[in-house]
Amino acid sequence: MRQPTRLDDCQYLLSSPLNYTLTHFADHSEGFSHDRINRYLAGERIPPRLVWEHVKDHIALTPEGYVIFDDTVLDKRHARKIA
Repeated sequence: MRQPTRLDDCQYLLSSPLNYTLTHFADHSEGFSHDRINRYLAGERIPPRLVWEHVKDHIALTPEGYVIFDDTVLDKRHARKIA
């Protein structure tokens, strides 16, 4: 098994508009286990500047608009249903 790369992660995010979970990524990627992807993402640090450079041309700036990034993870012991 090879290690996931930033390109693998980005390609997955671009091709999966509804489900961004590690489990979904692992289930739909040959050669990547959930644990391997989790370890990769835990160690990967993508600075906000780099993200902005890649998305700024795809965002229409308006006074009424907001861009919100939320990486909240629900504690499974208390969650009844996780989408």
